[in-house]
Amino acid sequence: MNIEIRKIDELSASFAAELEKICFDHPWSKNAIMEEAERGYFIAAFCDGEFAGYAGMTAVLDERSICNIATVPEFRGKGVGLAIVNALLENARQTGASVVMLEVRESNKAAISLYEKVGFTLVGKRRKFYDAPMEDALLYNFYFV
Repeated sequence: MNIEIRKIDELSASFAAELEKICFDHPWSKNAIMEEAERGYFIAAFCDGEFAGYAGMTAVLDERSICNIATVPEFRGKGVGLAIVNALLENARQTGASVVMLEVRESNKAAISLYEKVGFTLVGKRRKFYDAPMEDALLYNFYFV
């Protein structure tokens, strides 16, 4: 399987907005994704030419924050998430970031395992951060040394 990472464009933002409806309780629209992409680093993953997922990251000074990461269900467990996270970290490194931050549902064991595998460190918890269902968020940081 060939995984290709590209900067998000109008077409992949449409796919991403549809994926948002599957993955998140408060999905972003295509317009919201494109607006944020103008201010941040948003990418789409393709497996053998087929849309497989996307992610976005914003920057403030030397800090980066991962907003969303979503993988098409059929492509989960096939390295797409890892490719996406690695692409985000490489962009952060190349642009002089000192830290990349994210939050994740406490019950999302697959994502937590991936983040810890690539070197994110658990730094805290936000109580009742998510709704539908109500759940705590775990806070993870990746530090460049």
